Amino acid sequence: MRERLLLGPLLILLLVGGLALDQWLDARPLPSALRVIGSDTVPPGVIVFVVMAILGALAARELAAILAANGVLASRRVTTFAAMCGLLASGLIPGHATGTEAFAGVGTAGVLALITALGFYSRHRSVEGVVAGTGGALLAFVYIGLMLGFLLAIRREHTAWILLWVLMVTKACDIGALFAGKAFGRHKLIPWLSPGKTWEGLVGGVVLAALVAWGGFAVIHAGTGAPVPGVFASLGAGVVLGLVGQAGDLLESLLKRDAGIKDSGRSLPGFGGVLDLIDSPLLAAPVAYWMLHSFQRIATTHGVD
Repeated sequence: MRERLLLGPLLILLLVGGLALDQWLDARPLPSALRVIGSDTVPPGVIVFVVMAILGALAARELAAILAANGVLASRRVTTFAAMCGLLASGLIPGHATGTEAFAGVGTAGVLALITALGFYSRHRSVEGVVAGTGGALLAFVYIGLMLGFLLAIRREHTAWILLWVLMVTKACDIGALFAGKAFGRHKLIPWLSPGKTWEGLVGGVVLAALVAWGGFAVIHAGTGAPVPGVFASLGAGVVLGLVGQAGDLLESLLKRDAGIKDSGRSLPGFGGVLDLIDSPLLAAPVAYWMLHSFQRIATTHGVD
């Protein structure tokens, strides 16, 4: 707990600073040597993409270790490559691409990850473990690459502060569940999967996530004037993201329990590994994207205060 309390605020400062830099760079003129076809300004999400790539690579290496501990043929290089294919498919597809083009781009990245894994794991002319190893690579493609890509997609369509809102709401549920569980926890949530989680902790986490969601939207509206959902919609969004984030935490617990390990790594004292840190936002990101998309459409057609 002491290590969490020391490292947690530092991670929050780095998160806010990185997103502030990303927002500051948004739409600023690019030097002529760096200009790409169709864009003379810095596209949104440059810093976010770099951070996602670093986190994705580290998380993929941890996932490879989890797979290997479970007896699955897993190369760190192939697992990382597959995860990066998913993230790059999300980051490099232009915003003006049609639905068919976007589908083809993501599908092509998936096929590339599949063929690479099949070729690598069968390179010694042996079929043993090839299917399981390739399945592990595709797990990295979706679980790490595409899901991190949803966070990048949120940034490409919204301000950096909306992305910060998503992350803070999701992690608020983790924090609330931790402290509420320690203070009031009596009834185990899923003892066979995560013995430390309780129903009381879940309720406390969801309540805090709802309050952070409402307060966060209020701050964004006050600071930028952007339309935001009403009180009940904001609270509901916090409840949904909190619950989905907890499901993401349990999903990673499922992978670790199956492999017989407690933490995905030791790179973050008090938190475990990178995958332990981002497990909640990974699953919450797709839900948050479509939720924000719905809010945006409502605001455009009917107006939301």
